Amino acid sequence: MRSARAACLAALLCGCTAPGEYFRNGFKVGPNFRRPPAEASKDWIDASDTRVRKSGESDAAWWKALNDSKLDALIDDAYRQNLTLREAGWRVLTARSKLDYSIGNLFPQKQEAVGGYSRNALSREVANRPYVSEPYDNQWQFGAEASWELDFWGRFRRAIEQSSAQLDASVDNYDDVLVTLLADVANSYVEYRTIEQQLVYVRANVALQRQTLDIARARFQSGESAELDVDQAQSTLSQTEAQVPQLDIRSRQANNRLCVLLGVPTIDLRPRLSDAPIPTAPNEVVVGIPADLLRRRPDVRREERLAAAQCAAVGIAESDFYPAISIIGNLGWQAQHFDDAFQSRAFEASVSPSYAWKVLNYGRLLSVYHLEAAQFQQMVASYENAVLTANAEVEDGIVRFLKSQQQATALAESVSAAEKAVQVSLAQYKAGMVDFNRVSLLEQNLVQQQDQLAQAKGNIALGLVATYRALGGGWQIRERSPADLKFDPAKMRDDMREWPAADYKPSPTPGVPSDKPADAAEPSGR
Repeated sequence: MRSARAACLAALLCGCTAPGEYFRNGFKVGPNFRRPPAEASKDWIDASDTRVRKSGESDAAWWKALNDSKLDALIDDAYRQNLTLREAGWRVLTARSKLDYSIGNLFPQKQEAVGGYSRNALSREVANRPYVSEPYDNQWQFGAEASWELDFWGRFRRAIEQSSAQLDASVDNYDDVLVTLLADVANSYVEYRTIEQQLVYVRANVALQRQTLDIARARFQSGESAELDVDQAQSTLSQTEAQVPQLDIRSRQANNRLCVLLGVPTIDLRPRLSDAPIPTAPNEVVVGIPADLLRRRPDVRREERLAAAQCAAVGIAESDFYPAISIIGNLGWQAQHFDDAFQSRAFEASVSPSYAWKVLNYGRLLSVYHLEAAQFQQMVASYENAVLTANAEVEDGIVRFLKSQQQATALAESVSAAEKAVQVSLAQYKAGMVDFNRVSLLEQNLVQQQDQLAQAKGNIALGLVATYRALGGGWQIRERSPADLKFDPAKMRDDMREWPAADYKPSPTPGVPSDKPADAAEPSGR
């Protein structure tokens, strides 16, 4: 009795759930989860810019805005074949199985059918041996046993909440992987096209500078200029030619990244992609309002669900402060002869309520409780930081998209003027009106300006991709997928049963979670 009173006092000092809160929580100890407050900007920094729209068409298929059919095909193939996405789909199935397991704990945790037979022999030399009339006998036993720990404090219901939140988090993680995948495909494709355009410019300049070298040689051979002009022309040409292999390396790397994203062995994609310009982005971007990030960004939703799961873990830890109340029962038949085993006289049964209270472990239990509570606060901080990071990433994408348009406009004018200047200076040099140094400087400037123009055009598309990626757009593709791409847990389980490990081959399509199970009820505040 003294130990029980001491345990009760320790529980009170630990700050356990008050009786009123216990009833309000639905007879569960521990806190109920509420979405933590998170600071989001009231508006975008560039909200006054007419190119930044807060309403309009959905960003569910934002890559369509680039109006590039080859990019559309790459997106579709990556969605069907990417292995990282397939891995995330299996994580969803794993989380669903864990939820099913948690739900099963609400019912008797131990349910066993038991039976046995024994052949026994008694010694004839023991005490009271005159009473041992038959030293050999048989014993037959059949029956069932069950043990049920009642969820009096909500331990198992909190575990279901935890598993449900983890399932939600796995679906949100799938969506986050999908958002990242689509953006990475678009980024790699835009980079590939940008490098192609840079190569076009470089090769055109190589041809122009070879023409300039021929003119310098002709003037030197005719005695109209010094050999220095030839050397300078050769140096400029070689410097420009050296950019070609460097760009070829970057092009191959972009090609290889696309292959990995497509889930195929590394191959040369040039026959498939052929020649095409840098994707042209629209002048406007639809961004909504910052507060929308709480529901649009899968990674933000995932952090919230992980915090909810950890909140449930706090309740599970607190339930260890209280006694575990159980009911243990068994029934069966026991007889010496098998023919008598199922007669009414052979029936036996018992039922025994019991409790187990960890009265001497409160130092360790309290430490576990504090650990889970601290981890919950960590998850809350992670969620709040995810909101801030999302806000900043959208701003980064917007400013890149807007300012790259201005940069591309100015560079286009600069390149046009530089091309004219090169042609005029080359004609003047041929006529002996200017020295070669001026021609060389103008040609080098043209190379730099054209390279920057190609990058600026690519940055417009990359800025659009970064903005929609930061907004969390694109995961909706799984909601309108054809039937053969829908997530089917039953089919996946059937496939698992047929796995002779050596013959296993992955399915040609990734697992796409199309919905959440009915049991995955959202906690209050969601």
